[in-house]
Amino acid sequence: MDAVELLASHLVVGGAALARESDGRVVFVSGALPGETVSVELRTTKKDFATADVRAVVHASPDRVEPPCEAWHRGCGGCDWQHIDPAAQLRHKAAIVREALTRTARLVDPVVVAAGSVPPWAYRTTVRLATAGTSIGFRSRRSHHIVPIQACPVSATAVNAEISREASARREGRVPGGDEVVIRASIATGEINSSIGDGPRVLQEDVAGHRLRVSLGSFFQSSPQAAELLVAAVAAACSDVDLAAAHVVDAYGGAGLFGATVAATARDVTLIEGSAAACADARVNLAGRAARIVEARVEDWTPEPADLVIADPARHGLDRRAAAVLVATGAPVIVLVSCDTGSLARDARILGGHGYRHNGTQVIDAFPNTAHIETVTRFVLDQTSIADAQSGAT
Repeated sequence: MDAVELLASHLVVGGAALARESDGRVVFVSGALPGETVSVELRTTKKDFATADVRAVVHASPDRVEPPCEAWHRGCGGCDWQHIDPAAQLRHKAAIVREALTRTARLVDPVVVAAGSVPPWAYRTTVRLATAGTSIGFRSRRSHHIVPIQACPVSATAVNAEISREASARREGRVPGGDEVVIRASIATGEINSSIGDGPRVLQEDVAGHRLRVSLGSFFQSSPQAAELLVAAVAAACSDVDLAAAHVVDAYGGAGLFGATVAATARDVTLIEGSAAACADARVNLAGRAARIVEARVEDWTPEPADLVIADPARHGLDRRAAAVLVATGAPVIVLVSCDTGSLARDARILGGHGYRHNGTQVIDAFPNTAHIETVTRFVLDQTSIADAQSGAT
């Protein structure tokens, strides 16, 4: 296709920049930054929109940098924001969240703050790599092709040592087949394991002064630093709740990150989690507390009265059924941890329809050099909205 010159206006959910052709058609441009004039090659075209890749930068943003990773230049798709100065990435992510809440959730001037970032390099303590034959690495940006690596600049030193070991073992035919390998390291103990290695299947990690057990089959944040930022944000979002007198529902509770930290002083906790491995970890991490672990999907759980709900769903967020279950607890405050801005915006609309008012979103960069955004949002039950709705129904 012929190159087209476009002016990028702003970044959108997913990390691309929005531009418009002369006829007004929207083009989502991967690799562009707000305010830049870029020469692009259209990748896909539809009636109402198109997608494109940057081929040349005509006028660059001051936030643009040269990607430092050699694997990126070989097509690695692991880090799609290496062209953005790390110091500017959190600001851009907060702008994406604000735009999504305004446009999709239809909120007026939503309060969105940049709450913090982990270091841009050597931060990841858990990585998932693709494997095929003697190759181990990450998928390329535009295909399932594997870009082989020996180390990754966003991975912790211990993780990179294991990547190198795995790569050597594959070249020498000393490891079994498979489509992927998960490597996880503990900063607290120095332990390391992988899904095809000989390391311990359970690691110990320290977060906010609490030692947590996390098995290889359980979800954990990109690093303990990221987990600490999230714990601090959740704690701030419910700082006005009297935890000593509160029944806390920890929905999608995983291994008990928030139940063991934010809700450590709560009167009692009900943790709901569908993963058997994560529930096993949570029973250890919340041992000795007034806590009940429920192994079930949130949408299948029978709601009970609560003073605070903390919900950390997967990327798709809350659906209407799960949201209705959490709303049925009657909790005055719901703190929603979201790992996808699009689902956050949809969930804000759903919760708003149940009388929960958006009361501020904190944006956390747990995955620098990528478009991945973590948020912590506080929703407050608006008794006036409920009364108005009930009055209108009578």
